[in-house]
Amino acid sequence: MFLVTGGAGFIGSNFLHYLKKYTGVDDQVVIIDNLSYAADEKYMPLNDQFVFEYCDISREDNVNYIFDKYNIKKVFHFAAESHVDNSITNYRPFLEANVIGTINLLNASLRHNVEKFHHISTDEVYGSLEYYDKVLFKETTPYDPRNPYSASKAASDHFVKTWHNTYGLPYIITNCSNNYGPHQHLEKLIPKVIFNAFRNKITYMHQGGHQVRDWLYVYDHCSAIWKLEEKNIINDHFNVGGSCEKRNIDVTIMILDMLKKPHDLVGISNERPGIDKRYGMDHSKITQRTGWNPTTDFEVGLRATITWYLEKLV
Repeated sequence: MFLVTGGAGFIGSNFLHYLKKYTGVDDQVVIIDNLSYAADEKYMPLNDQFVFEYCDISREDNVNYIFDKYNIKKVFHFAAESHVDNSITNYRPFLEANVIGTINLLNASLRHNVEKFHHISTDEVYGSLEYYDKVLFKETTPYDPRNPYSASKAASDHFVKTWHNTYGLPYIITNCSNNYGPHQHLEKLIPKVIFNAFRNKITYMHQGGHQVRDWLYVYDHCSAIWKLEEKNIINDHFNVGGSCEKRNIDVTIMILDMLKKPHDLVGISNERPGIDKRYGMDHSKITQRTGWNPTTDFEVGLRATITWYLEKLV
């Protein structure tokens, strides 16, 4: 039996659709989420196999109830507070969900002899790269979080490894680059630009949008997670990247062009504290161990994403 945390959120819900569509998995899947502002219960593919339970992972009693009720064998932990701007104005929800929530899940997993705890994390734990450097983040790159969100994810990564080193809990950690695709909340760059452009509103970008991000289509991310499951790999740490570095401003212009909107729908906002210049992921380790590679061309994935949002907006 699988437990998928954060199953009503962006990556978690897409992982559920991926499981249902591509894997042929016959295990029961228990989905938990606290249905916060970024969640959408209607996007989960619920049926007799995929069952939903409300759960706030920051509450130990909520987590224990789920593990006592269901015979959980594998955990896929997506649940997290993830919006950097929100973490800067109020870090506490990030501490409660990303750190305390993860610890609650680890403790319950240990008590119930979970076979594997797969912790989904972020490239932001590594900090920032220089704009024109060819260096990429590797699994051996020292952690250097630069905002409260990335600090909370770095802490949760360390707790996962600690629960293995101290108590023997089997684990996997995957640190992924910037995901895009259907069902992402409108606070994130790509859906925000689509939404604003559709309504002829300006999207304001930090420092003119010169930050570079490594873009990964969400189904490619899901396929990497499942590839590790298929290969039955445990007690290791992998980077998952899209090999697709683009400036935020260039992504924005691509969206405006695809929507046939003018470029003056881009504005410049004040500098955000702790903003990272560039992310770039070396995913050679997971490629060598599993054969996984990202397969979705960015333009193809972006057009599919735009189509999905337009169908929701019209």
